[in-house]
Amino acid sequence: MATAHKKSSSRSRSRSKSSSGSSSKKSSRRGRKYGPKAQKSVEREMHEFKRGRLKSGRSGKKVTSRKQAIAIGLSEARRSGAKVPPPKKKAA
Repeated sequence: MATAHKKSSSRSRSRSKSSSGSSSKKSSRRGRKYGPKAQKSVEREMHEFKRGRLKSGRSGKKVTSRKQAIAIGLSEARRSGAKVPPPKKKAA
């Protein structure tokens, strides 16, 4: 019984390899969403956030959220002209 189980699993593995090969080609054609300049900006802001030195822009309060730190890094990268997609629209 054990040998019959092995045969069926090897067949399913060979089928999955052929189907996954074509999908990886499609995804490689797509360009990067964020450029290296944007990555550096977010990395710098996260470093400041982890050290407790990251302040919010207008109010000057200390940033307490990881998501806020990333958003600040991305907005700075946008201002400097890095490759970053536009911000999501807020729900009304």
